[in-house]
Amino acid sequence: MKNILVTGGAGFIGSNFVRYLLRKYPQYNCIVYDKLTYAGNMDNLRDLGDDPRYFFVRGDISDREEVDKVMVDHSIDSIVNFAAESHVDRSIIDPDAFVQTDVVGTCVLLDAARKHSIERLHQVSTDEVYGSIEKGMFKEGDSLEPNSPYAASKAGAELLVRAYHETYGLNTVVTRGSNTFGPYQYPEKIASLFITNAIDDHPLPLYGDGTQVRDWLYVEDHCSGIDVVLHEGQAGQVYNLGGGNERTNIIVTKLILELMHKPESLIVSVQDRPGHDRRYALDCTLLHSLGWHPVHSFEDAFEKTVSWYRENEWWWRDIKSGAFKEYYQQQYGDRLRASAGVR
Repeated sequence: MKNILVTGGAGFIGSNFVRYLLRKYPQYNCIVYDKLTYAGNMDNLRDLGDDPRYFFVRGDISDREEVDKVMVDHSIDSIVNFAAESHVDRSIIDPDAFVQTDVVGTCVLLDAARKHSIERLHQVSTDEVYGSIEKGMFKEGDSLEPNSPYAASKAGAELLVRAYHETYGLNTVVTRGSNTFGPYQYPEKIASLFITNAIDDHPLPLYGDGTQVRDWLYVEDHCSGIDVVLHEGQAGQVYNLGGGNERTNIIVTKLILELMHKPESLIVSVQDRPGHDRRYALDCTLLHSLGWHPVHSFEDAFEKTVSWYRENEWWWRDIKSGAFKEYYQQQYGDRLRASAGVR
């Protein structure tokens, strides 16, 4: 590998991965390809602007001509696909966008990978493709039972990746990552939203009773896991990538407030979202067999994350003052007003 195309590289995990890759592999060139939708942000990559191994191309993964051009112009030999519409709440409002980007876009990338005979395509997926599990842990061979349009679109993308490996012999790997948090996360997810809300003493709208369980994974550990699978994973294989940190949403919310020395009275229980999965849990034995393990403790990683948002208000204040306000009002306005009426 030398010229790696990182699609969605201006997003949360993608931008952290680009930074990780350039830091670890001085011989690699990293070509970021991103449509710059609401969650894609050039500020996520601002510190890389002077690195001669970093290139940025604005484009849509579902545009065949644009994808083909970047493959040729930069002699791409590997693809890591982060590009996706990725927020469950938004998928409930507008599922069409998720099918277009997550499914059609992945198909376009797979065709480009075949056409240009690349070494490997790595599809970044999610533990949400499994659906919810009451007890035990999901293993890679378990059935996929997605419960949201977002999860369904990611499952569809995965099945295309599998089909291209089986039918055409394309060298593919997939990672199913668990609930990731850290710097540069668009403030619509629970960690980044609640931290930034708490900084301003705004309510933290917690869905339902807050006892939904997630396996929390620090973004640096997510990046290192993708790195190991990209280089060492078996062709055609899927790998679970989890942090081993099962916590309920209410526990995580209270931890955020504790780290920020804010009162728990900021927590406001609001109407749950439709089809909300109760618990995710991953068996990561297969990935551990490649020598990967997370190195950041849950508490230390959250402390680092809280500190980052406190120290980088320049990054998130612009985001939350723009179109985000309209989305936030649409998603939480009625819920917050209803909760206030109940109280």
